[in-house]
Amino acid sequence: MRVTQMNAADATEGLLGLFGGLPRPVISHPRRTSVEIHDCLRRLILDGLLPPGTELKQAELARVFDVSRTPLREAFRMLQEEGLIDADINHRGRVTGLDVADLDCLYAARISLEAMGVRITAGRLTRREAQETSAHLHDMDRAEETGDAMAWHEAHRAFHRMLVCRCTPTVLRTITSYAERSERYLRTLQDRHPGVFPQRRQEHYDLFAAVMAGAPDQAVQLITRHLARTARRVIDDLAPGRAALDVGQATVMVCGEDLGTAAVESWTPAPKGVHT
Repeated sequence: MRVTQMNAADATEGLLGLFGGLPRPVISHPRRTSVEIHDCLRRLILDGLLPPGTELKQAELARVFDVSRTPLREAFRMLQEEGLIDADINHRGRVTGLDVADLDCLYAARISLEAMGVRITAGRLTRREAQETSAHLHDMDRAEETGDAMAWHEAHRAFHRMLVCRCTPTVLRTITSYAERSERYLRTLQDRHPGVFPQRRQEHYDLFAAVMAGAPDQAVQLITRHLARTARRVIDDLAPGRAALDVGQATVMVCGEDLGTAAVESWTPAPKGVHT
C-alpha cells in the first residue's frame, strides 16, 4: 500500500509541476464540469502550453483538478473527437502532433461545406446579423493590433460561422466542429508567417462584402481560395513539396480549379466586382 501511495503522490507532484503556473478549469456549475475541463485543456493544447507528446492521465488530472474521473473521461472523449489527443483504454491521453494528411482532408471537407454555406447565406443576412458579422471583423482588427491571439481566434470563429449561418443546425454543427479542429493549423500559420495576416484581413472583408451583396458565385470562389491558401501554406511548412491532394479535389469540385498543387503566390486573383 505504501508503494502505491508513494507512486500516486509522485505522479501527482509531477503533474502539479506540469500545470504549475498554467490556468486550471474554473467550474461554474457541477453540470458543466466536463465542458469546462475540456475547454481548459483544449486551450492549453491550442496555445502550445501542452505540446505534442505530453501525456495526460485521467486519475492524476482528477486529483490535480479536484474532480471525479467521470468528467475527465467525457473531456478526454471530446478532445479525442477533435483530434487533439490520442486516448487508450488505460485512461491515458497523449497530445497529438500536427498531421499533414489530417490537415489536407480536414480542409477539403471545410472547403466543400463552407462553399455550400456561403452560397446559401449570400444575400440572406438580416440587418442584425450583418451588424454582428461586421462587429466580429472589427474585433479581429482590434485583437490583431493589440496582439491578443485568443481574442482574434474567438472573433475569427464567430465571423466564419456567420458566413454560413443559413445552414441547418446539423450542418452548422459539423462546420463548426471542423473549424475548431483546424484551429491548431491556423495558429501554426499565424506563428510562422505573421505577415500573411494583413492579406487575410482583406480576404475577410471581401468575403463579407460578397455575402452582403448577394453574390454567391463570388463568395464561393473567395472562401475556396481563402481556405485552400491556409492549407497549402501550412503543408508547405510541415512537408515541403507535398501536394494537398484532398484540397485539390475539393477545389476542382467547387470551382473547377485544382489549388492543391499550385504555389500559393501563383494563384490567379479572386474575381473582382464587389468591394468594401
